[in-house]
Amino acid sequence: MSCWMPGCPALSMCRGLAALPITCLERAKDLKTRLGILLHKPELGHKTGSSSKLQLGSRRRDSSREVLEWRESFDQLLKSKSGVNAFHTFLKTEFSEENLDFWLACEDFKKTRSKTKLASKANRIFEEFVQSEAPREVNIDHETREITRKNLSGATSACFNEAQAKTRTLMEKDSYPRFLKSASYQDMSRQAASRGSSKRSHT
Repeated sequence: MSCWMPGCPALSMCRGLAALPITCLERAKDLKTRLGILLHKPELGHKTGSSSKLQLGSRRRDSSREVLEWRESFDQLLKSKSGVNAFHTFLKTEFSEENLDFWLACEDFKKTRSKTKLASKANRIFEEFVQSEAPREVNIDHETREITRKNLSGATSACFNEAQAKTRTLMEKDSYPRFLKSASYQDMSRQAASRGSSKRSHT
């Protein structure tokens, strides 16, 4: 737009812009560029969202495969953190979760390096799970209980090995088969198998 009349607003604006220092004009251009970048950011967000969806899908496939592996062996179940959690939830329904809690406490105990902590942890585990009339007494025979008691006098990382092995065998032969037949695991395995077949049909 051009205007030759004195006092014209457009003419005043043009003269005002011409009078601005070059640095101001450069800053204005820089601001315009930044605004353009901001306007394109939703596209970046969209790409990031797509990447997150792919990662989520991958995690779901991995967890589905993991659920189906639990039925292969008791070892496979114990190697899986989510498997241990699912098994623990099942044991609660049978009021026998102390067996798994004792096994997990022994696994943690074996990682202890300090001799002082080793002795105090050993006594705590024995009092909670092993001794007669313990608040969460595990189902082991008298002989194993006494062997474990004697081991406490010179506590090492192996002092619960026999009691832990007996408890593990009990869970593997008794609780584990019932867990695999339980409605909760059957439902999880059906969903996992369904996701697996759905993946194959799309490839």
